[in-house]
Amino acid sequence: MSTAPDPTVVLGDRFARELNEMAVPWHGREVPDARLLVLNEPLAADLGLDPGWLRTSDGLRLLVGNLVPQGAAPVAQAYSGHQFGGFSPRLGDGRALLLGEITDTAGRLRDIHLKGSGPTPFSRGGDGLAAVGPMLREYVVSEAMHALGVPTTRSLAVVGTGQRVRRDTLLPGAVLTRVASSHLRVGSFQYARATGNVDLLRRLADHAIDRHYPHTASAEHPYLALFEAVVAAQAELVAQWMLVGFVHGVMNTDNMTISGETIDYGPCAFMDAFDPRTVYSSIDETGRYSYGNQPFVAEWNLARLGETLLPLMGDDQDDAVSRLSEALGAFRAHYSSAWSAGMRDKLGLPEALDREVTAPLIDEMVTLLGEHRVDYTSFFRGLGAVARGDSGSARSMFTDPAAFDVWAERWRALGPDAERMDRVNPVYIPRNHLVEEALAAAEKGDTGPLDRLLDAVIHPYHERPELQRYAEPAPGGFGPYRTFCGT
Repeated sequence: MSTAPDPTVVLGDRFARELNEMAVPWHGREVPDARLLVLNEPLAADLGLDPGWLRTSDGLRLLVGNLVPQGAAPVAQAYSGHQFGGFSPRLGDGRALLLGEITDTAGRLRDIHLKGSGPTPFSRGGDGLAAVGPMLREYVVSEAMHALGVPTTRSLAVVGTGQRVRRDTLLPGAVLTRVASSHLRVGSFQYARATGNVDLLRRLADHAIDRHYPHTASAEHPYLALFEAVVAAQAELVAQWMLVGFVHGVMNTDNMTISGETIDYGPCAFMDAFDPRTVYSSIDETGRYSYGNQPFVAEWNLARLGETLLPLMGDDQDDAVSRLSEALGAFRAHYSSAWSAGMRDKLGLPEALDREVTAPLIDEMVTLLGEHRVDYTSFFRGLGAVARGDSGSARSMFTDPAAFDVWAERWRALGPDAERMDRVNPVYIPRNHLVEEALAAAEKGDTGPLDRLLDAVIHPYHERPELQRYAEPAPGGFGPYRTFCGT
């Protein structure tokens, strides 16, 4: 097996060059005993990387940041952020590095980014490291989200470091290699605005326009058009989270991308029993980032982005505030449209039906799911069988089946399309009890449960009898579920 550097690995340094005030040159901590835990071979191929070479010693060194390709300039990125509503002017990549940018086989520019690669100038006293469990969680959940069609950062690999990481106990360490359209965040704009350097802010906005929304460059007001584009992208994204029952867990402004991709899978989880108040994060004591609050938090975060753009909007600041407020006001319409369209698909309702017919039906269903604490994913998948004339599995999920019968009769009268429903309602998601089972085994060196879970969730709509346990809700003894950010 060759360990020569792969000549096809070419990483650019565009962010580091164009926004050097927000980039601190840095290198990953040396990893003495790199061992591959999981490699995303299809993603590697999409990036033009040789999966075989990535498995070599030099390939692993690249994946943990110890081998830097020619032309690359690894940096820790600077950004600010509102964390649980409180503003921190200087956050940044405390345990992460942007290795550089790569052009994939489709001609798209993608970031190659590390998590758990050691302390940086932004570590704020932290060790900059990551444990195997949280890094594998991000791998599993991000790849599941991708398979569900939700815009997301992707996971290329998780590499064990052979080192121990101290949290509550000593845990095996790991580095996650992830891929994104970019790592520009609302917090990036907050940082640039906080510096008082309008030229930096303008260059950052121009960088975001060129990279993500080039059509806005020719608009009469490009920075307003940029904001409008981000508002629409985030409304669509959060609607998709809600439709699949995903709870992000830590929607700080530094965890909201400009691209509209999901980022930073820390204390995240998929909802089991439907409850808008669902919180899985151990540190979200007030429920700020509960499932039901996610659209409102997204809108709040976007308001903070709008504030950063004011210096770019011309001398008449009252007019600028008015235009940005109007653009932000479109969030709810974008979200409502995306949510309603997605829910019509999940229920298989004919496109021609008026909203006056579908909206009350959807609202009543949501109320029933909450009152009876019905498993969210199982319900929608089981509803396909109801559309085919078999109400058994879905009906049995309700403590009062008669309540379901009344609703289902009205719904079936509208002629739902079961085939369409099966294309959007997954059989398999990263069930919380299965994720914990897989992570616990992997921490002990057994990646078998992880591999089997991944096999299920990356093909979420293809039902296979041998994977029945991956479609089932948590057993009764699983208890309340809490997740942690991993730092």
